[in-house]
Amino acid sequence: MINSRQLAFIALREVHKGAYADVALDRVLQKAKLSQRQSDEELSDRRFVTDLVYGSTRRQRTLDALIDQLGKKKSHQQPAYLRTILHLGLYQLRYLERIPPSAAVNTTVELAKENGFSGLTGFVNGLLREYIRRGVGEGERGRQGQQGDNSFSHSPHPPLSLSSPPRFPLQLPENPVERLGILHSFPDWIIEVWLKQFGFVETEKLCEWMNQTPVIDLRVNLLRASVEEVETALQLKGVLVKRVPHLPQALRLIGSTGAIPNLPGFSEGWWTVQDSSAQLVSHLLDPQPGEVIIDACAAPGGKTTHIAELMQDKGIIWAGDRTSSRLRKLKENAQRLNLHSIQSYTGDSRNQPQFQNIGDRVLLDAPCSGLGTLHRHADARWRQTPESAQELSTLQKELLAHTSTFVKSNGILVYATCTLHPPENEDVIESFLASHPNWQIEPPDVDSPAELYSAPQGWIKVLPHKQEMDGFFMVRLRKTND
Repeated sequence: MINSRQLAFIALREVHKGAYADVALDRVLQKAKLSQRQSDEELSDRRFVTDLVYGSTRRQRTLDALIDQLGKKKSHQQPAYLRTILHLGLYQLRYLERIPPSAAVNTTVELAKENGFSGLTGFVNGLLREYIRRGVGEGERGRQGQQGDNSFSHSPHPPLSLSSPPRFPLQLPENPVERLGILHSFPDWIIEVWLKQFGFVETEKLCEWMNQTPVIDLRVNLLRASVEEVETALQLKGVLVKRVPHLPQALRLIGSTGAIPNLPGFSEGWWTVQDSSAQLVSHLLDPQPGEVIIDACAAPGGKTTHIAELMQDKGIIWAGDRTSSRLRKLKENAQRLNLHSIQSYTGDSRNQPQFQNIGDRVLLDAPCSGLGTLHRHADARWRQTPESAQELSTLQKELLAHTSTFVKSNGILVYATCTLHPPENEDVIESFLASHPNWQIEPPDVDSPAELYSAPQGWIKVLPHKQEMDGFFMVRLRKTND
């Protein structure tokens, strides 16, 4: 069987060609048919490969900076696949304390040998050992700005103790944007967006959060089971869970769980996976039994099915998306959860005149840059650009203007995104209200779970490093008259 590091290399090679990280990873895992058993390093093969792929993808700017600092040639001057191999080795040395440095070095040298770089194994070995040699045992927040010798010698190295994983003193510029971008591995433009909103200290905390392994939250389907029943069933299977404060249906999984569909209650429709922030959106919408609800950008259906549960599955929910293939997952989830009030439609929400003035409540969970969920999508930070985010802002304004026509007089529209980017959030709402005087912000109800997160302006902005959930923006708007 192909070893874990080779599988990670194959996946990363596809990522650097343009594949999505999760797609590339799934492909190699399925092909290798990796088990869930624990490896000698106390990590399952599957989890280890996943960590290598996602971690190396997230941290690639930091890893490139290390190559720049250690090598005579900068990272962008290295052969593309050799750069990927160096990323894997440096990622293990810097971030995986369970991996002995000797194993990280030796296996990376073998990767180079097995993938067409036999003539450069000495370089790979030397660079990684130089990283260890210069390590001073300090953490990421130690003497990060220390200046040191930036040369690298390919001369033979004396015997080196590789028994502990030291930390290499990464050189960082004084400029706060570049400093945070290199240290935490984000593009400058995202750092600039966050610094402007939150300042240096909070931005650094946010960056640290976004580099953590994401948690998994469940939303209990109270039409099929109680929170206590699900909690007990999971604990009997050895799965640790905890309640999420103020969210009546939420449970957070702690530690390793194995395959999600194998957990108790999945096939019975007792619960579905949904982050706590996303659960807040439907509580803010506050759908009532018997109402007509329109979910304008519904796929894959997490919020749609939550709306149905909150309505006790009584009423009509029109769930739409641009393509029928994107709605397939929604239909599967609704069937598993035994929900019958959801009707789907295919098409762009900017061209749905049949829905004008029929919705008691409308949800626009708008397409966005996803800057609040970068921890869940390892490569998203490298895919989005200021230009793509601006295009999304334009689309969001168009969608909001059109979906607002779906709402009855005195009805409700909730606008939501999973990004922390004012041009897609506050600016969209302020622009809409300026041109639609018959709409106003309506803060959450006092007894709503969403009320605890409300800002003075009436909207909600969930900050991950403070609220321990995905970054979200959401606002409830009421149509005052026609």
